[in-house]
Amino acid sequence: MTTHNPNAAAARTHFEQLTRSGQGGPQAWFGLAQACQALGDIKAALAALEHALDAAPDNLQLLLVKGDLLAADGNAISAVAFYRTALKAAPPDDDLPPSLRAQLARARAACEQHVAQFEGQLMQRLQQAGLADDADSARFNQSLDLLLGRKQVFLQQPRLYYFPGLPQTQFFDRADFPWLDQVEAATDDIRAELLQVLQDDAAFEPYLKPDPRLPALNRGGMHNNRDWSAFYLWRNGEVVAENAARCPKTLAALAQVPMTQVPGRAPTVLFSMMRPGAHIPPHTGILNTRLICHLPLIVPPGCSLRVGNETRSWEEGKAWVFDDSIEHEAWNTSDQTRVILLFEAWRPELTEKERTLVSAMLGAIDAGSDWET
Repeated sequence: MTTHNPNAAAARTHFEQLTRSGQGGPQAWFGLAQACQALGDIKAALAALEHALDAAPDNLQLLLVKGDLLAADGNAISAVAFYRTALKAAPPDDDLPPSLRAQLARARAACEQHVAQFEGQLMQRLQQAGLADDADSARFNQSLDLLLGRKQVFLQQPRLYYFPGLPQTQFFDRADFPWLDQVEAATDDIRAELLQVLQDDAAFEPYLKPDPRLPALNRGGMHNNRDWSAFYLWRNGEVVAENAARCPKTLAALAQVPMTQVPGRAPTVLFSMMRPGAHIPPHTGILNTRLICHLPLIVPPGCSLRVGNETRSWEEGKAWVFDDSIEHEAWNTSDQTRVILLFEAWRPELTEKERTLVSAMLGAIDAGSDWET
C-alpha cells in the first residue's frame, strides 16, 4: 500500500527523473529506493535497489537495506541471506560509524532470531518423523551445528604435505587409541620426572626457533619466545640422549605408541610448557598423516586448546588426540605454568604400506632441498 507522504513523493519524482536520465548512478537508485520505501511501495523500492546493487554489489549499506526491504516484504529467508553477506563483509565494529554499527547489530539479531525459529521448526519435524530421539550421532549433530551457523567448517590445511581421503576430525574418540591406557597409567611417574627437569629452568628452550636457511615467516610473535617452551626427549627423529636419560619412565610409557617414523623429522616427543598468560596463536601443522597426542601433567585452571570449532580444557592425567593440520590455538590465562607431554602418532587410517611410502617420500624431500616447517 502506498502512503501519502508529500516529501517522499517529491523525492520519488526527483530520483525517478535522475535515473531515467542516467544521472546520479547508484546513489540515485538508492535515493529512489528510500523514497519508495517511505511511501510503502516495497516492490518499487526493491526494484530500485536492484539497480543500485548492480553498480555496487559489495556496499554494506545497500546490502542491509535490501535485507530490510525483503523482511518488510515477508521474505525472511532472503532477508537473512543479505544480512549474512553484509555481516561477513563488514570490517571490525571499531572501524565503522555508529549508525552502520547499529544496523549491523540489528541484522545480526535478525539472523539469530531466524536461526532459532528455523531450528525449532526443524527439530519439531524430526520429532514428528520419529527421528529426534535417534539423532544422537556426533557427526549428524555437528552437521546441524554447521547448517544452523553455530559452527563453521574447518578443514585440514597442512603447510607441507596433504594426504587425501582422511577424515576431517578435530578431536578423536579416546576409545580408538587403547595404547593411551599405558601412557595415562604412568602419569605420576612422568610428572615426577618432569618436576626434576623443571628445577633446571635452562633445560627448556623456545618451541619455535627461526631457521637461518629459511624465510622468517610470521609466527605470531612466538619465534624465540619462551612463553612456549620445550624440553625434547626425541627431536627430528633422533633421541636427545642427555634429556632421555633423565626421563626413562616417560619413554617407557610410550613404548606401545605407533609413533610417526620419518628420517630427520619424526618422531618428536617433548614436554611442552606454556608460561602464565601465554597465547599460542592460530596455526596449522605441516602434515595431516600424523596426529598429536597430549598427556596433561601440570594444568592450572584457565588452560585450553581450540581445534577447529571445538575448545577443550586439559585435565591432568587424561590424554587426548587431535589433528594439528586443522587450525588450532591454545591459552594459559592463569598465573601458573602449564606443562603437557606432547608426542605424535601415525593416523590409524594409513596402511603400513602407506606409512612406509609417506616416510620415504618425506625423507627424500628433506634430503633434496630445504622446506618450510
